Amino acid sequence: MLDIKWIRKNEELVQHVANQKGIPLSIAELLEWDDKRRLALQEVEQLRQERNRMTQQINTFIRENQQELAERQKQAVREVNRRLDTLEQEQREAEQRYRELMMLVPNQVSPDTPEGRSDQDNVEIKRVGEPRAFDFALKDHVALGELHRMIDIPRGVKTAGSRSYYLTGVGVALHRAVQQLAIDLLVSRGFQLLEVPLMVRTTAMYNTGFFPIGEDQTYRLTEEDQWLVGTSEVPLVSYYDHEIVDVTKPIKLAAASVCFRNEVGSAGRDVHGLYRVHQFAKVEQVILCENSLDTSETMFQEITKNAEELLQQLELPYRVMNVCTGDMSQKTYKQWDIETWMPSRQAYGETHSSSQLLDFQARRSQIRFRDAAGSLQYCYTLNNTAVASPRILIPLLENHQQEDGSIRIPEALQKYMNGLDIIRAE
Repeated sequence: MLDIKWIRKNEELVQHVANQKGIPLSIAELLEWDDKRRLALQEVEQLRQERNRMTQQINTFIRENQQELAERQKQAVREVNRRLDTLEQEQREAEQRYRELMMLVPNQVSPDTPEGRSDQDNVEIKRVGEPRAFDFALKDHVALGELHRMIDIPRGVKTAGSRSYYLTGVGVALHRAVQQLAIDLLVSRGFQLLEVPLMVRTTAMYNTGFFPIGEDQTYRLTEEDQWLVGTSEVPLVSYYDHEIVDVTKPIKLAAASVCFRNEVGSAGRDVHGLYRVHQFAKVEQVILCENSLDTSETMFQEITKNAEELLQQLELPYRVMNVCTGDMSQKTYKQWDIETWMPSRQAYGETHSSSQLLDFQARRSQIRFRDAAGSLQYCYTLNNTAVASPRILIPLLENHQQEDGSIRIPEALQKYMNGLDIIRAE
């Protein structure tokens, strides 16, 4: 959420960003409703003051035994009350419409964010590692998973429907190993690990900027004010909801959690295997810091570096992409995606994402700190996917496969796999 005063001063800019992000919003309409609600509130307060004055006069007339004047004034008060009922209803409607439109206002974007319509317009920043040249026929992750009895998609679909799967045996071990590697990396970097709720209230989804636009991507518990989270970013940020925090040093939080995503509108896209599924696991980084662009940028580079280091330990080639306006979410100020090489796709696929949000989430969530002068300010927030599985298993299995179908386990993972260095077919 942005400050309405800032929006008024930057109306054209905010409208441009909304258009770039594909958000159906008229800033002119928002400002009209802001004017209406302010005018309605002013009229309501004036009428309430008039009613209070008239009520005091009635009491005076009664004490002075001027019953006729008291009755006339009572009739006038009833008329004021009728006008108040109408105005208060108009005020509530104006306030509601204003709030609805404010919830659609996008965050501003950084000066170095490229303009564009889709991920095709994202700009490559760098590449690390070279895709491996195979001199034998490749197997994709599904074939490798079936060969080693670590992935069972047919039974997943039988049990839970499309985009569902079972991980079995060594597949489960790998799934847990990459998460533990990420957890250990973040803890060594000063992150506090939390076990978080997977079901959150509607307010938590709004306050963290995932609603209203992302509601169709989220699973709701029937007849409950609870939703299944698609990332632990929601409960991690909400941990400090409506609190005043100390960000003398940035607050660094992490969580490993199961996540759920509806994937509405993605039919026909990336449906093969484990790339786009409804249930997955993520290790998430979240940072709260002072409202300083320099500090935010430093933290942004740090969380991105953490994700890069994990990929380097997994010995996987990747590239870092500067995400364009049309591929960014409503809440994002600056975003870099990390895409890992996936041999079966002959392309890089997104596996990580780093985002700066400035005070967008903190304003909605009312998370503040005291600056050097003692004044309350809104925090800045950032987040990054340290690892998401089973998607990371796609490049992990495919890049490290051998001609005989075996799979080499990177050295960094071996200690989490009871020393296993090669996965061989039974």
